[in-house]
Amino acid sequence: MPYTEANYENAVLEVFRDTLGYGYSYGPDVVRDYSDPLYTDELLPALRRVNSKLPEVALSEAVYKLRNFEGGTVLQKNVQFMDYLQNGVSVNYYDKGEQRSALVQLVDFDNIKQNTFTVANQWTITENSEKRPDVIVFLNGLPVVVFELKSPSREETDASEAYRQLRNYMKEIPSLFIYNAFLVMSDLATSKAGTITADEDRFMEWKTKDGSYENTQYAQFDTFIEGMFEKGRLLDIIKNFICFSGDAKILGAYHQYFAVRKAITSTAKATETDGRGGVFWHTQGSGKSLSMVFYAHLLQEILNSPTIVVLTDRNDLDDQLFGQFAKCADFLRQTPQQAESRIHLKELLAGRQANGIIFTTMQKFEESSEALSDRRNIIVMADEAHRGQYGLEEKVDAKTGRVILGTARIIRDSLPNATYIGFTGTPISSKDRSTIEVFGNYIDIYDMTQAVEDGATRPVYYESRVIHLKLDEDVLQLIDAEYDIMGENAEPYAIEKSKKELGQMESILGADQTITALCEDIVKHYEENRQYELTGKAMIVAYSRPIAMKIYHKILQMRPDWTEKLGVVMTSGNNDPEEWREIIGNKRHKDEMAKKFKDNNSPLKIAIVVDMWLTGFDVPSLATMYVYKPMAGHNLMQAIARVNRVYKNKEGGLVVDYVGIASALKQAMNDYTNRDKQNYGEQDIAKTALPKFIEKLEVCRDLFHGFDYAGFMDAKATDLARAKAISGGVNFLSGIDKEKQRESFVKEAMLLRQALSLCRSLLKPEQRFEAAYFEAVRTLLTRITGEGKPLSLKEINARVNELLKASIQSEGVINLFSDIDTGFSLFDPKFLEEIAKMKERNLAVEILKKLLAEQVSLYRRTNLVKSEKFSEMLSRAMKAYLNGMLSNEEVIAELMKMAKDMANAQAEGDALGLNDEELAFYDALTRPEAVKDFYQNEELVAMTHELTDMLRKNRTIDWQKKESARAGMRRMVKKLLKKYKYPPDGMEDAIATVIGQCEMWADN
Repeated sequence: MPYTEANYENAVLEVFRDTLGYGYSYGPDVVRDYSDPLYTDELLPALRRVNSKLPEVALSEAVYKLRNFEGGTVLQKNVQFMDYLQNGVSVNYYDKGEQRSALVQLVDFDNIKQNTFTVANQWTITENSEKRPDVIVFLNGLPVVVFELKSPSREETDASEAYRQLRNYMKEIPSLFIYNAFLVMSDLATSKAGTITADEDRFMEWKTKDGSYENTQYAQFDTFIEGMFEKGRLLDIIKNFICFSGDAKILGAYHQYFAVRKAITSTAKATETDGRGGVFWHTQGSGKSLSMVFYAHLLQEILNSPTIVVLTDRNDLDDQLFGQFAKCADFLRQTPQQAESRIHLKELLAGRQANGIIFTTMQKFEESSEALSDRRNIIVMADEAHRGQYGLEEKVDAKTGRVILGTARIIRDSLPNATYIGFTGTPISSKDRSTIEVFGNYIDIYDMTQAVEDGATRPVYYESRVIHLKLDEDVLQLIDAEYDIMGENAEPYAIEKSKKELGQMESILGADQTITALCEDIVKHYEENRQYELTGKAMIVAYSRPIAMKIYHKILQMRPDWTEKLGVVMTSGNNDPEEWREIIGNKRHKDEMAKKFKDNNSPLKIAIVVDMWLTGFDVPSLATMYVYKPMAGHNLMQAIARVNRVYKNKEGGLVVDYVGIASALKQAMNDYTNRDKQNYGEQDIAKTALPKFIEKLEVCRDLFHGFDYAGFMDAKATDLARAKAISGGVNFLSGIDKEKQRESFVKEAMLLRQALSLCRSLLKPEQRFEAAYFEAVRTLLTRITGEGKPLSLKEINARVNELLKASIQSEGVINLFSDIDTGFSLFDPKFLEEIAKMKERNLAVEILKKLLAEQVSLYRRTNLVKSEKFSEMLSRAMKAYLNGMLSNEEVIAELMKMAKDMANAQAEGDALGLNDEELAFYDALTRPEAVKDFYQNEELVAMTHELTDMLRKNRTIDWQKKESARAGMRRMVKKLLKKYKYPPDGMEDAIATVIGQCEMWADN
């Protein structure tokens, strides 16, 4: 017996009931108004318990506000609801003739036992239509979590289907989602949580019950439920780990939740001891700035409103982080401020004894050495806390004898009693003791391996193209020397030495012939390999500002029509040449550029940068970075992490190297965890993706043994020849005896595609052609034979064209299905003829089977008799075909006949003057052929009309779930049929069909 969705639903309910101690309600047993998503029976008693000192009138006012939000979208109402949930509902009411105001709390966050936790299934809600989500978690009668489950044993459904279902519910029963904290989709193998604004790729697993990160490659569904829904944890998540950042609703991921909790404990301890709160290392891209927001929010509560100083080391980073905090001002319950100078910083600190979130850069501390504030309740949050400049030691300038203090010492002297916590995306270098002296040891480590396993980031791969620039030995030695200087952490003598060498470096890397070679290679690499990868966004990191401008002009000279495609983003100086200004622009222009680069549909695809945008700047679809600048250590790791963000089916980021960053990359990995060194120390595509590609290409060839697709491989092949080779290949793998082969091919061709997306530039044209062929066949196969996905031939043609364009630069339009892709109906004779004429008989069978199955599933929702009849016909025909009793020709004829029968069935209702709904009841009444001998057709039609009317008028919700309601419905139906003396004697089982149709009608 298969393990169905209902079995899985029961397993989920069991964990809630028996392990977590939630109450349980079965939706159909609860007497309620189905247009109301709230569980009123639980809401009022809970409000009375939680607000025992408030009068009933105050509680009624709160319930009134909960039911009547100001107009607006579901999202706007949800923002308001989350504020009520986290902070209480402010109400005004009259008590003994006097007006009073109060805050009605919806939840008691301090006393778990005061709250009601209930899990319910089959909870019907009617709004735009009637829907019944699988499982709803109610907190004090509020439907805060909606679960959509999918059967673990049905191949055609998965967690993605659950995501689509949830989006559909948001359209059909939007009021349920006003009261939503977060959503869950699960199919036993994968359980993920996300918010009403999250795309599917931002739904995340919760992989631990207690915060340990071992064994978290795949999380069990019970780990997920116990991890998130233990009562105290659920309250904590709702109050402290859900916030709005602009229009996005953010739910903290498990690594953020446990790390922030650890950081709070460690900070509380530090305020009473040495002021060292520790270092919070979460790899770049895993949501560090939001972790900082969650941390700041919690601090205010736990430590009784401290003043928070957020410290960055550059203005643009200060602006970015400040922007993130400003977007979350409501959650933080205060507006962050930016200090403009040291004096302003002092005023901001002096003007308060508590509260406040103040942003400042390190440079503002260096303006003077007097103490800014000696308060104890100041917490300093340092962003990117691994920089060498956090030094504590004094140094003496040998030339002038002046004592130079490390920035950390100055900051410490300015805020002597503050507590310090460091946040970083890259580890602290083992040589760098000063950072640990300032901040203390690591609080929590979330490494790259874990982030990639969790789907929080994507891996970054590397491709060396130094050789294409033809740099000579001397230049390479110079570049190596530059790395050595960087490695010495910029000691004063090294800076002097470097100034001399940099001039030399600038002249070599900026030489006209080198820039020409660089730009020719970048343009070729981009056009042939990366232009069609996701949204085609790429970044070029230039050595210096003058070199960035040279690259810009050179590429435009080569591609004059790229004016909108290409842009430069870098700081501007007062002495910049006049013509630079038009290109670099002012701050507003840079902000505009950032907006365009983040917009996937904007024509701006390639950004040339120097230092800006290399830290803290996120463009999820950015997948390619061209590096023409020596970088080392954390600067290098920060820069390449620009391409590790999660986006749709992005395989990973590709860093294309023109200055030999390989050894610097290895060096920078030294301080990473052992797992990271093992996994990411060697991400060179020539050693990772290329062997994988060659292996999978070989496997796909073997699976095609016996079919000649050489016609596709000829560089001069026409589009028609290619189209025939593709549909011929699909036909070959669609043979009855090829089922195992077909399944293997779909899997292996997918792996081939993933490897191809990374190493295309290393391939010979014939390898690219062959891979493009296999990918086209895979696309077609999955679209035609895959379950559950609607088939549009037009879409298939477009998809195949796109990928051929990307892989083999074919400009023509390949039309796999001659002229039937412009829009068709299954019942259009011309379309059916077209399919019958196809030379690829296996493919014709697959297309017909798919289209008929879709039509049967449409019937299944409305017409019991027809759906059974046609699904029997379809499965009979396919069984005979699979068992070799019918040839291709015969099964096609059989399926064509079935399509014609379906078309005739549609016309039947029109002839009788019945609509589809009525025809379904007519079919049920006349299912036993002999019935028509006993009644005039007019009588049967009249009976149909009356039955349909009666059901419409008396439809009560959930009758198919409640035994009492179903019995009532059966009585009504039998009474009506009795009036017509139906069914005739000896045909008693005919009534079961009619009742079955009635129940199906009620269901849909």
